[in-house]
Amino acid sequence: MSRETHIEGSPASRTARNLARSVMRRLAMATLLFPLLLGAQKFYHDDPLEKEPAPMHVGDAAFRKLNDYFDLFSNTFAEPGERHPDKDHGDVIPARAVNTLGEVPDSAWFTNRIGTRPMSVEEVVAGAGHDNAPSMDGQWRITGAKTEGVSPGFRIVDSRGRRYLLKFDPLDHSEMATAADVVGSRLFHALGYNVPENYLVVFDEDKLILGDDVMVTDASGEKRPMSSRDVTTALLRVPRQADGRIRGVASFFLPGKILGEFRYDGTRSDDPNDIVPHEHRRDLRGLFVFCAWLNHSDSRAINSLDSLVEENGRKFIRHYLIDFGAIMGSASVTSNSARDGNAYFWELKPALAQIFSLGIYVPRWARARYKKHPALGMIEFPSFEPRSWKPNYPSAAFQNRLPDDTYWAAKKVMAFRDEHIQAVVKLAQYSDQRAEDWLIKYLIRRRDRIGEVYLGHELALDGFRVENQRLGFENLAVKYGFRKTPDYKIEWTRFDNEANSHSPLPGRGGLELPEAVKNAAAGSYFAAKIQAQDPSKSVTVYLRRENTGLKVVGIGRTW
Repeated sequence: MSRETHIEGSPASRTARNLARSVMRRLAMATLLFPLLLGAQKFYHDDPLEKEPAPMHVGDAAFRKLNDYFDLFSNTFAEPGERHPDKDHGDVIPARAVNTLGEVPDSAWFTNRIGTRPMSVEEVVAGAGHDNAPSMDGQWRITGAKTEGVSPGFRIVDSRGRRYLLKFDPLDHSEMATAADVVGSRLFHALGYNVPENYLVVFDEDKLILGDDVMVTDASGEKRPMSSRDVTTALLRVPRQADGRIRGVASFFLPGKILGEFRYDGTRSDDPNDIVPHEHRRDLRGLFVFCAWLNHSDSRAINSLDSLVEENGRKFIRHYLIDFGAIMGSASVTSNSARDGNAYFWELKPALAQIFSLGIYVPRWARARYKKHPALGMIEFPSFEPRSWKPNYPSAAFQNRLPDDTYWAAKKVMAFRDEHIQAVVKLAQYSDQRAEDWLIKYLIRRRDRIGEVYLGHELALDGFRVENQRLGFENLAVKYGFRKTPDYKIEWTRFDNEANSHSPLPGRGGLELPEAVKNAAAGSYFAAKIQAQDPSKSVTVYLRRENTGLKVVGIGRTW
């Protein structure tokens, strides 16, 4: 892809500005999203935006339940959402909901954490919160239940009146799903997403008591009052520890009015703040990389949730990722299979290969050697290839990912230090030290492979700044040991922000600021185009002279 793919004219930042303006001004949004076509200026005085303005008030929104089968079939056999016109030839739709640096501003979807600012081990371990663990004093009252299927679950209220969803491991895989849920919620929170507070709990069976008027659906599909026998029968399908106690995950109920899942394409018609099609959101396109790292093959709409929340007297919809019990080697109710993360539920080409080879064809992933452990499921890293990783079925956001999106995401994955990963895995409280050690190795090796694939090129440049009259930056490929420092060629230009044009500056190219840049008046714009050996690839850094000095206001990349 040879075109510069940062967001020209900051349509996402302009989108954010419109969130703070009147509804009438939103009628101009289509124009604002395509500033280059209309000659609009590239940068505005408040670029780059780090946080979207406060969302518009949402009086109410309707609950909607997305049919799982519809989601499966529409994404498998059709292409919902807007797709790139001709991706192979560079005719693409750049990500939106990003600022002029290519970063995702804080919003109801995403909050910048690791990779944007330093995070301590303690902060990563705390996750979405650590103050709402269920009280171990008194009993937990069951207010609802899921007794069908392989793995039961209960809605409970603790002695302080706080509500939780209580989930368990499958009978043959003690610790597997609960560990995945606890570890996954911490890692996805550190990555920037809204997630529930998940707490690992170990308790005696008599801690659970049946509340009043609890209904249950029996095997015939009929609803009836739940009995204590139903509770006992459900718990027979739950593994016990050596001392007879039960291990589970208590997921603290999300605040607000639950509205159902979000989709990976389109927008919510009853949310005035949801104006960027989901298939074009960088935080959803880049989610592909995070899911590949953790083998979250069940990353689909059913494992998301919208909630109408209220803060400072304003109601708005917040978007969550939920249910991480089917990541890494877990499939929640059983161990995963070799297909998870390697193949869609349905793919025509592999099916035809099997048919015409009379079953002789065996895909690469089926020949991989997996570590099998009851508490881990099936996990492996030697054959992991991030670009070819696949969820259970396609989604528009994942299919629309571009190099800018995967680069953004890979930076965050590589920001996890070994000690971050070690501390989070320890939260799983595996009874077998070998399970803990193997999962740590799995996460570190897959992390490094993601960095090698997406950041291992000579222009993985980031952290741009101006210091001591020089342009400074960090080469991530060099930082993480993927490459040696290349020789850079730098071309300085004066940038006309209104006309979106460049004029070369005299003098030798280099990191030293040209005299015209050093002596420029406030409000002037300049650009430094950086190249290495491949002339088709470049990084262009835009600077604005302000009263306090030079500020980096934009980054453009060609791939």
